[in-house]
Amino acid sequence: MNPPIGSVTADLLAKYDRAGPRYTSYPTAVEFHEGFTPERYLEKVDQAASRPEEPLSVYVHLPFCRERCSFCGCNVIITQKPGVAADYIADLVSLEEIERVWRAFADRFTFEPGAEIAIEVDPRVTTHRQAELLRRLGFNRISMGVQDFDSDVQEAVNRYQTFNQTKDLHEHLRGLGIESINFDFIYGLPQQTPESFRKTIQLALELRPDRVAVYSYAFVPWIKAHQKAIRLEDLPAREVKLELFGIAHELFTGAGYQQIGMDHFALETDSLARAAREHTLYRNFMGYTTHPARDFVGFGVSAIGDLGGAFAQNTKKLNRYKDALDRGRPPIERGFERSRDDEIRRDVIQSLMCNFYVDIRAIERAHGIEFATYFRESLLELDQGPGSNGFVIRTPDAIEITGTGRLFVRNICMAFDAYLKRHEGEKPVFSRTV
Repeated sequence: MNPPIGSVTADLLAKYDRAGPRYTSYPTAVEFHEGFTPERYLEKVDQAASRPEEPLSVYVHLPFCRERCSFCGCNVIITQKPGVAADYIADLVSLEEIERVWRAFADRFTFEPGAEIAIEVDPRVTTHRQAELLRRLGFNRISMGVQDFDSDVQEAVNRYQTFNQTKDLHEHLRGLGIESINFDFIYGLPQQTPESFRKTIQLALELRPDRVAVYSYAFVPWIKAHQKAIRLEDLPAREVKLELFGIAHELFTGAGYQQIGMDHFALETDSLARAAREHTLYRNFMGYTTHPARDFVGFGVSAIGDLGGAFAQNTKKLNRYKDALDRGRPPIERGFERSRDDEIRRDVIQSLMCNFYVDIRAIERAHGIEFATYFRESLLELDQGPGSNGFVIRTPDAIEITGTGRLFVRNICMAFDAYLKRHEGEKPVFSRTV
């Protein structure tokens, strides 16, 4: 079911284009607090270690960039001094080189057959030799940041990357036998136009990556001060921004890609597309994935983990991170232990974000609840809001998001979020939903 972009009126956009979570987690990171201690984290680690038969996901965050892109919302450290990054990697696992970092994990964990081993690389700085090393180590999925190929857009966001740089690395990775290559794009950037973005997507289709992410630009200058370098008048109007996504949707689906969740596309032969068709897709801090694991460990500055029903985030400050490790303590700064209610709502939101569908009876069986009673207020909010505009179809057994509703899936999920009302009237912490 394709989202009919043209059926979305200006009034609908104005009504629903408001601040809201992307739901890479529930509860969101806004609820994390410092009352979750390193000691409690170690207890969660011990609990996870007592379940060796269960799968585990691992994420390593290396935050260093040579220059800051003005659009970026990530936790990064800007440095052109190789020694700073080298010291960080040494502290991470007591080894100095990226191959030895990998070996440290390989010596400590058993990789499942068919495990997804992925890394994000920058085509501007990644060399052929580095790509060959990654392949030799077993990496089978590579993600490349592109954002936009248009030179005016690149100048506006201080990120310069030619099509040929991307093409060269892509072709080399293909020659090495990398099974899955992903490109990341952002729509809603300054100076983007429908014409320029169409050209960007057409160039991407010449390379035919296996997966594509088309993210809505998160403009939050009150949180990310460097975004103040971007002028509000240079950003596309909300109607134009929606048109940009419509162009991406039109071109990718027309070229044989399947829409995955709210902002991904994949070739129908890709494992992500298969997972979407089989309703086994999962969403976490890394986005959409085919390999759900109850326990998810984050290594590195600002990395977030999910262990034993609790989120845990490392400190965002490099000096504090190093100091904690020097003292033999986990560098945990904050976290959040989920309640039973959190887990129930998390499952509903997860299903909406991944499948555009909720199997009500499955939720009832999994959690021992009567759905209509438990979610009485949420369903009323859904009916009076997104439901009244034809975004959802409700039956006693299911909630299904319509084609138009898929464009507003974040708004639909917000009806099941028990924390949003607590922050009404506060300064916004989320980007806009459309």
